Amino acid sequence: MINIGKSLLIKNMKKQAYLFLVIAVAFNACLTPKVQTSVQTIQTLPEFTTSPSETEAHLRFIASDELQGRKTGEPGNMVAARYIAEQFRKLGIKPAHGQSSYYQPITFSETKKSPNSLLIIGTDTLKAGIDLIASGSGIDLKNTPYIYANYGWADSTGYDDYKNLDVQGKVVVVSLGTPIANPSIRAQIRAGVQKDKIAKAHGALALIEIYTAKIPWENILNFLGKGSLTLKDTSEKVASNFPHVLINGSAKDKFTKGNTTKLSLQTYPQTERLVMSPNVVGVMEGSDPLLKDQYIILSAHFDHLGVIPRDPKDPLDADTIYNGARDNAFGVTAMLYAAHSLTQLKPKRSVVFIGFTGEEIGLLGSEYYAKHPLIPLKQCVFAFDTDGAGYNDTTLVTIIGLNRTDCNTEINQAANAFGLKTIDDPVPEQGLFDRSDNVSFAREGIPSPDFAPGFTKFDDEILKYYHNLADNPETVNFRYFHRYCQVYAHAARLIANREKQPTWKAGDKYEKAYKALYGK
Repeated sequence: MINIGKSLLIKNMKKQAYLFLVIAVAFNACLTPKVQTSVQTIQTLPEFTTSPSETEAHLRFIASDELQGRKTGEPGNMVAARYIAEQFRKLGIKPAHGQSSYYQPITFSETKKSPNSLLIIGTDTLKAGIDLIASGSGIDLKNTPYIYANYGWADSTGYDDYKNLDVQGKVVVVSLGTPIANPSIRAQIRAGVQKDKIAKAHGALALIEIYTAKIPWENILNFLGKGSLTLKDTSEKVASNFPHVLINGSAKDKFTKGNTTKLSLQTYPQTERLVMSPNVVGVMEGSDPLLKDQYIILSAHFDHLGVIPRDPKDPLDADTIYNGARDNAFGVTAMLYAAHSLTQLKPKRSVVFIGFTGEEIGLLGSEYYAKHPLIPLKQCVFAFDTDGAGYNDTTLVTIIGLNRTDCNTEINQAANAFGLKTIDDPVPEQGLFDRSDNVSFAREGIPSPDFAPGFTKFDDEILKYYHNLADNPETVNFRYFHRYCQVYAHAARLIANREKQPTWKAGDKYEKAYKALYGK
């Protein structure tokens, strides 16, 4: 009986094992098609089905020599604007409600600076376009006393660099910026307007500001050296009557602090004219009856730095054009690629696509739009600008502010789908979040990270191209660039489809503005 029982037990065990095997096979058979269908569905989304040649074509045109560097207010800038507008039209994207055009025209006040201004201190002569940038009215001072006044700042908190300082009839020499910590170079330069008012009120004849920021002086010369644009409706007039001279920080040791000594300064009046350059705005309605009343903003600036005069000694084919492939034909193409993908299969939320002008002259296009939105800002729940200085790691996309909003999950998922990884701002000391157009929306309270090419630090690979003549299409890794565009488009889709409205992470400095905007 023991032997018979053992035999029956073995048979039963074999039957049970076979039964479990059948169940497992059947179970897997049921699951496998679902997994395959899910993968196939994702991979047939429009952003998964294009080749690098499609994104390459956009970039090669936008960063071409024919557009002459796309400087705000110049013909090449208008060609870029028209190109974006016609891409919107081709895709069926409409102008904003109530608008007859994709253009949001902006009037700028352009000032031109004289190349003949100079500063003589001791035995040294500093010249405009090399060592200094002079603005304001003309002045001709000979052997005039100057005095150092720290930042040249005074405010309602009681801080006063002019306390016990007699600057009447003298030139005031100050350091760039203010005593208030602010990493934004634009904010430091704009503070000069207020410093001029303070110096003038104390009886100074002129103000000399010593440039000490980390961004190379050559970039500041390109940015401000020949002239500048400001918004016509802004209260910050660059063409003030008070002489202001920004000098290269390498000359700071030529000035004696604490003692009144003398210098000679000759500047010339600025000329002013009005120019127009538009933002380009298109709107696509979402597919969800409820969520389509919410919008996400996808944006990129299309302006760049223009051209530099050709030195007569240089050959005729010498490169003089700032093509701006990385900054920011990358971003414009990514936005247009997202527009193509999302119009082929619409997400739940509506989308506002914006090409900004005037970014390189102080984020002025986005600043204007934030003040004059074509879609009420309280209906815009997320803004995803794409802009950057370049890349030095083609395994990454860098999201400036990745962990400042709760959309990091969708952004990470999108990057993983195309074999890339995400990193947050690797150089927070540079204040990059507040140096791109995303900050114009962040100030209003809208969650607004910046999507940038993969970089880990400002090394030679970045600086070789950033705001340099070498940044042209021939130097671009187009396979990486295509994946960059795909990740941006897919992240936009995921965020536009999520059920929960995006938010800032608790404690973010823009959280208060967020609560005010949305009534939270």
